[in-house]
Amino acid sequence: MRLPFDLERPLVFFDLETTGLSIEEDRIVELAIIRLSPQGDVLERVRRFNPGIPIPAGASDVHGIYDADVADDAPFASRANALHEMLDPCDLAGFNIRRFDVPMLIAEFRRAGITFDVGDRKLIDVQLIFHHNERRDLSAAAEFYLEREHQEAHSALGDIRTTAAVLSAQLERYDDVPKDLAGLNDYCDSIRKFETEFDRWFAESDGGLVFKRGKHRGETLAEVARDRPDYLRWMLGAKDMDNDVLRAVQQALEGDSAN
Repeated sequence: MRLPFDLERPLVFFDLETTGLSIEEDRIVELAIIRLSPQGDVLERVRRFNPGIPIPAGASDVHGIYDADVADDAPFASRANALHEMLDPCDLAGFNIRRFDVPMLIAEFRRAGITFDVGDRKLIDVQLIFHHNERRDLSAAAEFYLEREHQEAHSALGDIRTTAAVLSAQLERYDDVPKDLAGLNDYCDSIRKFETEFDRWFAESDGGLVFKRGKHRGETLAEVARDRPDYLRWMLGAKDMDNDVLRAVQQALEGDSAN
């Protein structure tokens, strides 16, 4: 696999197969990666995990992984430290990773007690480039860019092999698509900014943080801390709440109680 630019640090193409599409409720059952080093070395890995919850039939119909297939596999949490060490120095690439795979991966690491920070990583989303220019799915992308069928659809390793090949074809096809990793990251940002869970909850304003979701949408965090602190206490006890969100809520409660 070759890309038409040099890498400053490793680039990981990755894909997840999961029990469903809910970041908070569903779990990863398979993670596949292709890790490209700046020296040109290529490492492929596939890991399956026991999600600890039943895999719905609809999800199994899509990716072909059933409860019995992962019954003897370790949970994500038991391998989280090793995975974090492998991914920590890497930029990330994949298909639809900004909307789904990266948030799901962050959530799984959080449930394992590990912060997976993507703040300084390049996040190259092949789907954004494709949809911005052609607007179809990965199988259609394979037909359009590679002139072949994506025969390993919904196999995690097959998906990322095709994704990496599609990216190379996109870079050759579109003159306006940057040919370096930083430029590609900015290009993807211009189409859709990556949002953390904190970004989904709050927006910055002159009056402080403002709720973007929930029953107090449009109100400042300080107002809710002052007038309806029970809601913030509920947030502190909510399952799988993001650590940055919890810190902001706790600070708001402590700040109000000090006044």
